[in-house]
Amino acid sequence: MPPTSRRRFLLGTTAALGAGTAATLGLPGTASAAPRAVATLYIAGDSTAQTYNSGYYPQAGWGQTLPGFFTPNITVANRAIGGRSSRSFIEQGRLAAIHDVIKPGDYLFVQFGHNDATTGNPERYTSPADYKEYLRDDYIRATRSRGATPVVVTPVSRRSYNESTGQFNVSFPQYVDAAKAVAAEERVPLVDLSALSRTYLNGIGIEASKNVFLWLNPGQYPNFPNGIQDNTHFQQNGATQLSRLVAQAVARLGLPLSGEVRPSAG
Repeated sequence: MPPTSRRRFLLGTTAALGAGTAATLGLPGTASAAPRAVATLYIAGDSTAQTYNSGYYPQAGWGQTLPGFFTPNITVANRAIGGRSSRSFIEQGRLAAIHDVIKPGDYLFVQFGHNDATTGNPERYTSPADYKEYLRDDYIRATRSRGATPVVVTPVSRRSYNESTGQFNVSFPQYVDAAKAVAAEERVPLVDLSALSRTYLNGIGIEASKNVFLWLNPGQYPNFPNGIQDNTHFQQNGATQLSRLVAQAVARLGLPLSGEVRPSAG
């Protein structure tokens, strides 16, 4: 895609997205009558991070449970939404909607890769090289130009493992490598959720990992009467454990945000 076309996506109108793109997550201090938060942490990502309504319970994304690991000084604005890649999130004006409101001192956490890798879906597929370019130009540099801090998050692991060794595989390795490379080149903070989630899953084992992912028995939950075996998405327990990993990583980054991680995340 020519650079001029990509810039047009960022400059396009965002009014059509509506207020529903910003989830109200119930963080202490985020109500209208409460004092203004010190900073807002925006999340741009896919279904593994998004916030789900009660009709999907117990399905949850790691961005949905992240607010519980920060003090009331941080508002989490989870703009992650299912089925989007780094490219389509831009094309649909969703990144522009964040850039319209992000302020100096705020943060943008970026996690894509799952949908970028879907070669059979032209609306989503983004080559590793283009993925890296979007991260660099549109998510990192454009966010920095607004005085905010971009944080690159490598794509979280799927429930994919080597049956011989019992160890979990690296999911979307080309995109993991591209994310790490651009973070190093641009000198931006990195949360290697790929490695962190894989270490966590290896620690609990293959069978216990079913309680992290959306593996549900028929009749176990009203929203999934027939049960489900989903190796990509999470149930609330798993989302909470993954957001804990994210918060722990943030605490080690040496950012102003690092001091706002609750002790309970440790």
